[in-house]
Amino acid sequence: MNEQSLAGQAAFAPANTADIADAMIVSSGLRIEVDRRRGRAAGLNPSGRFEPLRREVYDDGWESLEDLPPFRTEVQIEKPRTAITRNESPDIPFDRSINPYRGCEHGCIYCFARPTHAYMGLSAGLDFEAKLFAKPDAARLLERELAKPGYKPRVIAIGTNTDPYQPIEKEWRVMRQILEVLDRANHPVSIVTKSAMIMRDLDILESMAKRNLVRASLSVTTLDRKLARTMEPRASTPTRRLEAIRALAEAGVQTSVMAAPMIPALNDHELERILDAAQAAGATEAGYVILRLPLEVSPLFRDWLLQNYPDRYRHVMSLVRSMRGGKDYDAEFGKRMKGAGPYAWQISRRFEMATKRLGMTRRSMPLRDDLFVPPDGSGVQLSLL
Repeated sequence: MNEQSLAGQAAFAPANTADIADAMIVSSGLRIEVDRRRGRAAGLNPSGRFEPLRREVYDDGWESLEDLPPFRTEVQIEKPRTAITRNESPDIPFDRSINPYRGCEHGCIYCFARPTHAYMGLSAGLDFEAKLFAKPDAARLLERELAKPGYKPRVIAIGTNTDPYQPIEKEWRVMRQILEVLDRANHPVSIVTKSAMIMRDLDILESMAKRNLVRASLSVTTLDRKLARTMEPRASTPTRRLEAIRALAEAGVQTSVMAAPMIPALNDHELERILDAAQAAGATEAGYVILRLPLEVSPLFRDWLLQNYPDRYRHVMSLVRSMRGGKDYDAEFGKRMKGAGPYAWQISRRFEMATKRLGMTRRSMPLRDDLFVPPDGSGVQLSLL
């Protein structure tokens, strides 16, 4: 049961209409008290879109809401059957990825992965930030998959859904174990993170870099510490991310910066400054993505924007919709990452001019896949024939 229904009187209604998504913005009954969500970005915790009922807190006058505990990070173990996830999306430059965790403690309010928590019967709001799933068997499963006859190595992307270096990695060390497997197998890997914790694994990354097996990209959304703390409450500060870029570059790792997402009228004016700072730190490649608001992310982001930047709410959303054909989001391949229309074109041109001036490229040097050595095959099911 959703935690919102633990006190007071629960109100029940269908949870899968656009009207309810809009109502979240003005419904005080859905907003979680600040003291209960301190250090989190989302202010709402609506029921998952697949749930048959919608639950919200109702104060019955007996002050029972004060008894609800704050949202604390909880980690459950997930036991998937495979470690590698495949995709065929035409606008994504990889066909396989690994997600060491489900959910992300960084709590970035704009995270496009939030809707995936609905598959676990949980909310894309605070549940996504606080109720996490770790995959401690990921390295063992990966080793088994790499050892299968006929496996053909291609770059594995890590950090494309949730961050592999989120705070719980300090304890679980799933990402470290995955890197150890890839290192032993001489398998290429591309990493995306917004955490300075990546510097913990410099010993492995430096070794892999000498064989041209690794590429790392740091996501730098803003250089404004206040905005970063509000928008990405448990991610590394912008300064620490730039320090990570410098450390990786000095270790010989192909290093890039992702100015993502660019949010019109909120952080897009920083695009050139972010690229300048990253290039000075040692990044040689760059990329950017326009804000994406699929499914539950839209009402969560709009509520956050209304609570933290009410004076910009209409302007930001007007520009977002101007790049999405009048909607909050357009999932069409080729448009979902960059948007369309004059404002999207303007950001694209600014990015092109800045990267050209700085000598940064949008195309990475290919990683090697000819050095691959399959693991010894321990745990692989033998063929009957």
